[in-house]
Amino acid sequence: MTAGAAVRAPRRVLFVTGKLAEPALRRTIAAMGPAFAWEVAVLKITVAALMTTPWIARFLEVPAGTDLVLIPGLCEGDPSVIAQRVGVPVEKGPKDLRQIPEYFGRAVLAPDYGGYDIEIVAEVNNAPRLTRDAIRREAEHYRSSGADVIDIGCTPGREFPGLGDVVRELVGEGMRVSIDSFDPGEIRAAVAAGAELVLSVNASNREVARELAGSGTRVVVIPDFGQGLETLEPSVAALEQWGVSYLIDPVIEPIGFGFMRSLERYAETQRRYPTAPLFMGVGNITELTAADTTGVNALLLAVCQELGVRAVLTTEVIPWARGAVREIDIARRLMYHAVTHKALPKGVDDRLVTLKDPAILAYAEAELRELQRAVTDPNFRIFTDRDTITVFNNERFVRGTDIHEIFAQLDVDEATHAFYLGRELMKAKLAITLGKTYRQEGALQWGYLTPPDDRGPEHVKLTQRSARARSRAGRAKGSR
Repeated sequence: MTAGAAVRAPRRVLFVTGKLAEPALRRTIAAMGPAFAWEVAVLKITVAALMTTPWIARFLEVPAGTDLVLIPGLCEGDPSVIAQRVGVPVEKGPKDLRQIPEYFGRAVLAPDYGGYDIEIVAEVNNAPRLTRDAIRREAEHYRSSGADVIDIGCTPGREFPGLGDVVRELVGEGMRVSIDSFDPGEIRAAVAAGAELVLSVNASNREVARELAGSGTRVVVIPDFGQGLETLEPSVAALEQWGVSYLIDPVIEPIGFGFMRSLERYAETQRRYPTAPLFMGVGNITELTAADTTGVNALLLAVCQELGVRAVLTTEVIPWARGAVREIDIARRLMYHAVTHKALPKGVDDRLVTLKDPAILAYAEAELRELQRAVTDPNFRIFTDRDTITVFNNERFVRGTDIHEIFAQLDVDEATHAFYLGRELMKAKLAITLGKTYRQEGALQWGYLTPPDDRGPEHVKLTQRSARARSRAGRAKGSR
């Protein structure tokens, strides 16, 4: 379920599962104490994830009065195939049954989640040094990532004769464009080609803003170079006299160069100009701080939301800032919800939790041994808790932290089985190292960076042969 999606309140839910997961599923639902009636349909298959929706549609019987069927999230296929046959809405639940309470509980938190009031201005940095194709590709990337305005960053002292054509092309592609330059000539060329926002003006060039009166073009006004907030007053007065729309940028400074003082300037600017929208170049922090940008952007957007900042400027030049536009798009929604609902920014959208997981879902050893007693086939099941990996089938139960030692105890001699287990064990080790939930054959969760699951049609069938099959293979090999 995506953040903000509303699950209607059902009256009677049918949970579909396989034989192995039935006890855990029943315990999870019972502990949840749902406000609806429920039943569990146990189909004739051991591993629920091996079910496909056509197969479920063929064998599932739905009791009268059911108004929602929930199938395991790892099932392959379209749930509508089942819904068409049984005549009841069918949804895929979470990929881990322990997340079922969250699946149903999250719906009531924020049915209107997703609103925002901060624009994202994404800069194509040093645009004069780039080809037209490179500028367009970067602009398209930013737009698809959630940017509202594409900023063409000019380079002081470097001529940009193609500026007007670049702006005109992007505007022709349906993009909103801004120009990042203090040069009046570049500002005129960009505005004439369709740019709707100018970064920036102060006493050094504000006369060019007079020409924008009545055009609808906005400008970002900043203090005079090296001066304080008092220099904003004549610029703001001139813009209001000319009827030019503006945002105020008190200028955020990099950490170590007055970062905290610049935040104080933002708060003071809000007090002096309570009705004026503010502007913040958050790239001054994300690009110049050697830290993953997910958390940095989350905190910066929280500051912006509370201070009345209505547009932020960012870019993705340095490698650790890759994805910054997408992160800000998520952060502006999360912080808008937190501030407008007076709610903590947690429990509604976890996509900015990328390196570590919001919660680690783990089975205790006793639960795993109980699961093993129900296993009748040789396929290996792999689980992790906070610091241990457990691998078992109907013959073996191995626990440990060293994946080489674990693998050595599994008696695997077939190449495809070895490859499969090596891949899964390495993923399990990564999960416990970083504090993540491991799901066999499922992608680890990386927040907004999570890739689609890459499960193939063979699924768990390639994990191991039976002892009898291995013995026959060994005898055949020895008789050659």
